[in-house]
Amino acid sequence: MSSRKRDARYAGILYLLLSLVAPFGMMYVPSAFFVSGDATATSGRIMAGEMVYRLGVVTDLASQAIAVFLTLALYQLLKDVNRQHALLMVALSLVGIAMGFTNTLRQSAPLVFLSGADYLSVFDRQQLDALAFASLRLRNQGVTAVSLYWGLWLLPFGLLVWRSGFIPRIFGALLWVAGVAYIVSCLTSLLFPDYGRMISPVTLALVAAEVPIIFYLVIKGAREVPGDPMTPGSRIAVQA
Repeated sequence: MSSRKRDARYAGILYLLLSLVAPFGMMYVPSAFFVSGDATATSGRIMAGEMVYRLGVVTDLASQAIAVFLTLALYQLLKDVNRQHALLMVALSLVGIAMGFTNTLRQSAPLVFLSGADYLSVFDRQQLDALAFASLRLRNQGVTAVSLYWGLWLLPFGLLVWRSGFIPRIFGALLWVAGVAYIVSCLTSLLFPDYGRMISPVTLALVAAEVPIIFYLVIKGAREVPGDPMTPGSRIAVQA
């Protein structure tokens, strides 16, 4: 197996792991505990299922850590295609990851406000519920904002895949589709919230275009390119 194929499969495994871990902390937990327009009910759900909520926070942290290693793995795989584009991909990805960590802090804030600590006694229960609720609202807005970078990093990533020669171009085009969908959804949700909710189902369908490359990297890795020095046969020929 060529070193490129190994690098591709390693990146694919990290990508698959991220796709399995991230939805729990980022999608399931917030939707399960957040009650729109009702701070008291939201707080009640968090306190009743505190361990699950904490697991969601930990899972969210884990997904950000996996994303760091995935970014580095993709850089290692694609840096020889175009180093400047690979660095741009890394930079945009890391900005998004940093924003993701900030959102995780916002998600953990209700655990502080609802902890019953003595220093919080200056607030009454309704105020603490409101603070916890506001933290989750800010977190939701943060997820909308960071989705801009989920889209932006896919554009140079898609270009690198398109130009690589060892990953079929169709996957690069699909990454562009997903990237543009994230960007349009983010800007629409921030500027025109009502329309953002209306196009949400379409957005979910389009961002799914990011998924096929995960399975290609895991199963196939990278295809052999004739004359490519990264393939085992080419290295033997060069050494001879």
